[in-house]
Amino acid sequence: MPTTGERFERAVSIMAKLRGPGGCPWDREQTFDSIKPYTLEETYEVLEAIDNRDWEELKGELGDLLLQVLFYSQMAQEDGKFAVDDVLDRLSNKLVHRHPHVFGDVTAETSADVLRNWEALKAEEKRKRLEA
Repeated sequence: MPTTGERFERAVSIMAKLRGPGGCPWDREQTFDSIKPYTLEETYEVLEAIDNRDWEELKGELGDLLLQVLFYSQMAQEDGKFAVDDVLDRLSNKLVHRHPHVFGDVTAETSADVLRNWEALKAEEKRKRLEA
């Protein structure tokens, strides 16, 4: 049975093959702008599956949404901007940073405390981005 990491690597390599030489002509001609409508469409389909409590459909729709992330990441890698590893690192770092009550020494007894901390950290990150 393949691990989660192996499954993820397989999906990443499939996307690279689709965009690479000898890959799919349609996939190869897509741009960040051309696939934006599909990202929105897939998001709505995820929400619809949740509303319908259709868990089998949700599995497929979440896969379609993940495809969008892989597509954007592959195009960015081709352009020398970033790779899917950078996306994963950014996500992991953000989750750890924004959950100091789990990964640090901050106390949050309620979900309201968590949201207050989250918003404060988000505002601090934004301020630092604007100063840079």
